[in-house]
Amino acid sequence: MKQMKNIGVGVIGLGMGRHMLAVNGDADSRMVVRGLCDTDEARLRQAQREHEVAFATTDYRALVERPDIHVVGIYSPDRLHMTHIEAAARAGKHIICTKPMVVSPEEAARTVQLVREHGVKFMVGQTCRFTPAFMAAKKLYDEGDLGRPLFAEAHYVHDMRSVLDRTPWRHEQMQDFLYGGACHPIDLLRWFFGDVDEVFVYASHSGIDSRYPKHDNFLINLKFANGVIARILAAFGLVEPPLPMLGLGVYGDRGSIVNDQFVLDKLPGQPVMKLAFGKEAGHGREVWRYMRHFEECLLEERQPLINEVEGAQVIATAAACWESIHSGQPVKVRRIG
Repeated sequence: MKQMKNIGVGVIGLGMGRHMLAVNGDADSRMVVRGLCDTDEARLRQAQREHEVAFATTDYRALVERPDIHVVGIYSPDRLHMTHIEAAARAGKHIICTKPMVVSPEEAARTVQLVREHGVKFMVGQTCRFTPAFMAAKKLYDEGDLGRPLFAEAHYVHDMRSVLDRTPWRHEQMQDFLYGGACHPIDLLRWFFGDVDEVFVYASHSGIDSRYPKHDNFLINLKFANGVIARILAAFGLVEPPLPMLGLGVYGDRGSIVNDQFVLDKLPGQPVMKLAFGKEAGHGREVWRYMRHFEECLLEERQPLINEVEGAQVIATAAACWESIHSGQPVKVRRIG
């Protein structure tokens, strides 16, 4: 049944934010993108024409103040997220903010405060939780097929040189790759095992791109509050590695799953089985999937899967990683919110 399109969406940032426009063609969704904001006027006007969006502006304040917009999607460069979150919350808008939520524990605490103060719903657009293979792994884990967790690992590996070409703000503003990159595998493992108790981290600077003079490769060891130990490889100063950009391994006493392949101990011979999802995979589909999840949360008055508190703990974990790098010691992760 075709739904009435009565949940207005405004998008700030038309890089990754352009994926939100797919909801306009979704007859089962009540969401519709009614406003666009980008500092690149040519990109802004092109998107407005292609998708027939009535309102477009280079001023985010004009967007968030519109009464026909109820949800604001924030896809601006990382260091602008706090500014845009504050403006949207003060205007009483519900918020979807791409990762990283913000770039410091202080900003994370401020976000939690703003969401509570203004009574809006907030979700971090963490695509990993809406990736079919990872969703399938979570279902197997939750239903006990893998048994008691023994160990886990996740990775995000990427040759960032071409990304720096396409999005120069990442080197002009010196994007922090722990907050802006490692947040993916940190959140993915937190989804399975809950709060991180302690981290110990090694870091190095690859030097393969002179535009980025900071640490870009990280090996993160984690101990969760429930006792599970895990590791994360977050490496961005590499020659493009021949493996999936994002990866997950969960090893239990009844079975193991690594990315799209799994083994169950109860099956004779322990055959390796493979999951296949076809067109259901892809970044655009993941954004659409989390928008539909957020819509359900608005309509059913429930909390999103990755709300402001979940997002804040990812930021707290990344902050503890930096403390460990600088001190050379294990560091406890503090609670925010």
